[in-house]
Amino acid sequence: LGIPILGICYGMQLMAHLLGGKVIKSPEREYGKVQIVVDDATDIFEGFGKEGTRHHVWMSHGDRVEVVPDGFERIAHSKNSPIAAMKGRGGTLFGLQFHPEVVHTPRGIEILKNFLYRVCGCSASWSMKSFIQEAISDIRKEVGREKVLCALSGGVDSSVVAVLLHRAIGELSICLFVDNGLLRKDEADEVEAVFRNHFKINLVRVDAQEHFLGKLEEVVDPEEKRRVIGNEFIYLFERWARQLGRVKYLAQGTL
Repeated sequence: LGIPILGICYGMQLMAHLLGGKVIKSPEREYGKVQIVVDDATDIFEGFGKEGTRHHVWMSHGDRVEVVPDGFERIAHSKNSPIAAMKGRGGTLFGLQFHPEVVHTPRGIEILKNFLYRVCGCSASWSMKSFIQEAISDIRKEVGREKVLCALSGGVDSSVVAVLLHRAIGELSICLFVDNGLLRKDEADEVEAVFRNHFKINLVRVDAQEHFLGKLEEVVDPEEKRRVIGNEFIYLFERWARQLGRVKYLAQGTL
């Protein structure tokens, strides 16, 4: 692929197998807390002390890499895994027999950071603020001066989309909030107050409580309820959307 790769657990075994190494059934399985010895304290083990230092990790495997592929070398081992970690091919391919992503590997996050920052050359410049700015820019670039109709439920997904749209294109964004009568007490009023009064969003509230409750009368099966709710929401949404005139784009938080 020509990119850095980190194989974890079976990922390391697959990497070794595909590149000509040898994977065998381990005489002694390793599950749970295991101590490894670092043989090469560079790259993903940078900052882990000198060679020969010991660290606790979390294992979960019944097979092991017995022989590394050509061009690879061992960079860590344990009592029952002669190759607990390996690297090769110009220092861009790495394998770990243990799991760095779990909390039971105390310094696992450091290993992942070393891989991302030292090996892949990534930077830690991402922030939620930068995401918001990028999302707003993308929205403006896509929709231009066209209107966007946003399906707002009051949930997290659609609420985030609604606010981003409003920040990006202002009054060109129209939020359609269908009150189906299934929210918690006073929640529909709270949703309207937050988006209309706090965010100053162009909001259309449709009171459809009686419509939904009537359609759900005597419906017991949960799956059937979901089907009815979904179908009726689409029906009402389309009906009200036509009344709003020409709108080129539809925005929704959940597919």
